[in-house]
Amino acid sequence: MDEVFKALADPSRRRLLDSLNDRNGQTLRELCEGLDMTRQAVSKHLAVLEAANLVTTRRHGREKLHYLNADPVNAIADRWIHRYDRARVHALADLKTALESATMSNDEFVYTTYIKTTPEQLWRALTDPAFTKRYWGATFDTDWQPGSPMGWEQFGWVSKDPEQRVLEAEPYRRLSYTWHTVDQAFGEQFEFSPEDTAALAAEPRSTVTFEIEPQGEIVKLTVVHKGFGPDSKMLAGVREGWPGILSSLKTLLETGDVLPEPAESQ
Repeated sequence: MDEVFKALADPSRRRLLDSLNDRNGQTLRELCEGLDMTRQAVSKHLAVLEAANLVTTRRHGREKLHYLNADPVNAIADRWIHRYDRARVHALADLKTALESATMSNDEFVYTTYIKTTPEQLWRALTDPAFTKRYWGATFDTDWQPGSPMGWEQFGWVSKDPEQRVLEAEPYRRLSYTWHTVDQAFGEQFEFSPEDTAALAAEPRSTVTFEIEPQGEIVKLTVVHKGFGPDSKMLAGVREGWPGILSSLKTLLETGDVLPEPAESQ
């Protein structure tokens, strides 16, 4: 965590994070606009933020897009936050909230985490029901071949919509599939109002992609969830859901256990 605190100590780097919090997925040129810094200085600050995993990048054609990443702050909050005094706890909690609340006008969610595991074990954790049920509560009925349908079961809710399909499956490197259907049974199982269920059901079907990159003794996992419409309720939901799922995945692979459920507020 030393890299995270070092990265956050500089006000210029915090301004870059603020800029990405306002509008995620910016190019270097866009980040330089409105900031009293040279292109070279911005590049150096971004390199520090990337090294701390507070910023992650993806290529889109010839452009390199930068995304704010909440994973390091989630790790602090989930595993070490109890070691700090009350003032620091509040500061970290505020930062965690800011990093997870990127502008809802964006049409995708991008999240990067580093896991001490192997590509083979991570692939199994993403595809084997024995694993997915432990950290996610969901299981998938599919042969994981491109074009194959996916049955989806989660806490007793089952969906076998033929539009739930595997899009890409390159073992140990890349996995992509369409997101699940929202129906009345889904709304009832997860206690959505009829209005929210109808709004979610009317949205376009999104897709999620897992990019796996081995880096020595660890694996870099990038999750890209995209294809949402304007003011998407589903996007708001996955922004809240994915960090917890991925934190539990990381904990399961590194320790053999999953994160405990958060205590209910009194």
